[in-house]
Amino acid sequence: MADQNSQDPRLSKKLCDSGQLFRDRYEVVRVLGRGGFGVTHLARDRMLPGSPLCVIKQLFPKVSHPIALERAKQRFRREARILGRLGSHSQLPMLLDYFTLKGEFFLVQEYVHGDTLSREVRKGGAQKEPAVKTFLEEVLPAVRYIHRNRVIHRDIKPPNIIRCRDDNRLVLLDFGAVRECLHHDDDPGDHAASPTTHFVGTMGFAPPEQLALRPTYSSDIYALGVTCLYLLSGKSPLEFDINPNTQELDWQRSVNISRPFERLLAKMLTTDLSERFKRIDEVQRALQLDAHYSNLEQCLNRVPKTAETSTSNNVIELEQNLSPIQRRAAAIRRLRKRQLKDRPSSSTGPAFPL
Repeated sequence: MADQNSQDPRLSKKLCDSGQLFRDRYEVVRVLGRGGFGVTHLARDRMLPGSPLCVIKQLFPKVSHPIALERAKQRFRREARILGRLGSHSQLPMLLDYFTLKGEFFLVQEYVHGDTLSREVRKGGAQKEPAVKTFLEEVLPAVRYIHRNRVIHRDIKPPNIIRCRDDNRLVLLDFGAVRECLHHDDDPGDHAASPTTHFVGTMGFAPPEQLALRPTYSSDIYALGVTCLYLLSGKSPLEFDINPNTQELDWQRSVNISRPFERLLAKMLTTDLSERFKRIDEVQRALQLDAHYSNLEQCLNRVPKTAETSTSNNVIELEQNLSPIQRRAAAIRRLRKRQLKDRPSSSTGPAFPL
C-alpha cells in the first residue's frame, strides 16, 4: 500500500494545486525536493499572522502489513516528539506539527532561508583552514546538544547543514531517526528485531560501524570530519582513494592545512572506533588547544637535546675550574675519544701519537 503511494505523484500534485489549503491550513507553494523516503514541500501557514513559510515533509513508510504499519505510526509519533523537544535549540529546525493521513506521514517544520554548505562550496570553491575551523566551532554545539538528548543524527553532510541568510547561524537538518522508523520490517511478529534494522545515512559520510547498522555518537563525529574534508577540498568522500593498508580515506595530500589541524581531523576520520574521538566535548577541547598551538609552539625549544650533547655541556662546565694544562689534556682526551669512535673497524693503531 505505502510503496504504491510512494511512486504515485497524485498526492504531491494535489498539495501543489493553486488555491487549495492542505488540512485547511497550509498553502503549498512548490516541491523543494524528492528522495527515497518522501517529498518535501515549501508552504505557507495561513493560520498564523503574516502567513510564514514552513516545510512540509511527506514521508513514505516502507511497510505494507497493517500491524507493521501501526507499529511504524507509533514509532513515528515517538520520534516526532523527540524532534519537537530538540527543536528548542536555535541551530535545529523547530517542529511545528506532525500527523498521519491516508497511510502517509507528515512533518511540518520551520523553514530556514539560506544556502547549504554544499551550495556554498559550489559557488565559492573550497575553503581555507580558518573558515573550516570556524565551521566546526559553530556546528559542534548543535551536535553536542542532540547527543545529550540521546539522539544520533546519522546523516551529517554538507547538504544537511544550512547557513541561515538572516543571522548567519548554521542549522542542522534531516535527522535519520524518523526515516528509520518508517523503514521497518513487514513481519509483525518480529519483536526481537533491533531498532536499527536498515541503513540510514549517506555512503562516504557514514563510518564502518554505521554501515554495519551499529551507529554510535562517534559516527556523527566521523561524518563531521568528512564534511570538513569536503569544505577544504571541494571533493566528495567517494572521490578520495582508500589506503589499502588501513582502509581509510587517503586525504592528506588533497588538503593544505597545518600539522596540528591535520592530527585533529585524522582522529575524527579514523575508522578505528577505539582511536576516534568518543564525544563532542573531546573534539571541542582539541579544537581549542589547536587555536593556541601556534603561540605555544613559539615558546618551545624545538631542537631536542641528545644525551651526548647534554653530557658534553656538563663536562665543559666542570672544566672551567681546571688549570689551562688540565683543560688542554681534557680536550685531547675528548678528541681522541671522537676519533676512536669515527675510525673504521678495520683500522689499527692509535688515532694520533700522544
